[in-house]
Amino acid sequence: MFEIIIDALKDSLMMVPLLLIVYIGIELIEYKWGNKIRSSIQKAGKAGPGVGAIGGSLPQCGFSVIVTALYTQRLVTIGTLLAVYLSTSDEAIPVILSHPDKAHLIIPIILTKIFIAITAGYVIDFAFRKNSKKTLLHIEAYKTGKDKQSHNHSEVNDKTACCGHKPSANLVKFNPKEVFLHPLIHTVKIFLFIFLISVAINSIIFVIGEKAFNDMLANNLAIQPVLAALVGLIPNCASSVVITELYLKGSITYGAVIAGLSASGGLGILVLLKEDKNRKEALKIIGLLFGISVLIGLVIQFVGLNL
Repeated sequence: MFEIIIDALKDSLMMVPLLLIVYIGIELIEYKWGNKIRSSIQKAGKAGPGVGAIGGSLPQCGFSVIVTALYTQRLVTIGTLLAVYLSTSDEAIPVILSHPDKAHLIIPIILTKIFIAITAGYVIDFAFRKNSKKTLLHIEAYKTGKDKQSHNHSEVNDKTACCGHKPSANLVKFNPKEVFLHPLIHTVKIFLFIFLISVAINSIIFVIGEKAFNDMLANNLAIQPVLAALVGLIPNCASSVVITELYLKGSITYGAVIAGLSASGGLGILVLLKEDKNRKEALKIIGLLFGISVLIGLVIQFVGLNL
């Protein structure tokens, strides 16, 4: 057991330098382009699902939180919100980049999720076109300054993402300390998640044997996308780390990782449940997110697509 812990610790520590570099890069992206991306989504109107899917695919801290806040104030459509959730990969890209030999997997995963997000986003907006029309009228009124004076949309920028981090670049000027401090805290947090996951997987293999472990996975292929999507719904960055690490270790299939990462809306789901006054509508959105994620995962599983 001691050897399992040491091996997991060594493997996890090797990832730390790359993780830190990636998270610093993400922080710089936030300062440089974060507001422009959010503004583009807010002004996109009918094109929201397409803009949201592409914007959501970029690694940013708390992006789903901001777009969820925009949705609760009816500044983006339900299709745009779901497109962002479906395209967001949370911690998946940084974790994959910390494994240089697996970096080639990033493009297929991103493109698959963008395609799913765009398609589902426009279909959902069409299916809920009455509600979407009301939202689009509200967006237009807001853009032209004809919105009700009693509406206060400035609180969108006050939402907190991971590690107590404010994802809006509006709130602070460029601060070198912040650029390095938050990525450092986040790197330590993700390192601990990866270490614990590695210990757990290696312990299971040690107890039941590698062959039995592989046989267990092979006999449960159909249910993997369902379980992965359920894990993805957990509003914590740990969920995407678990799903990604399991995939990189060969424990789950491509269909399962797509299902899990598509359902992984991060803390955005928590904000939705907390801020949306219509709890039934919030649960409906989460149900749609789960259903779409499982469906596409099963389709990928059925056609036998794997990377």
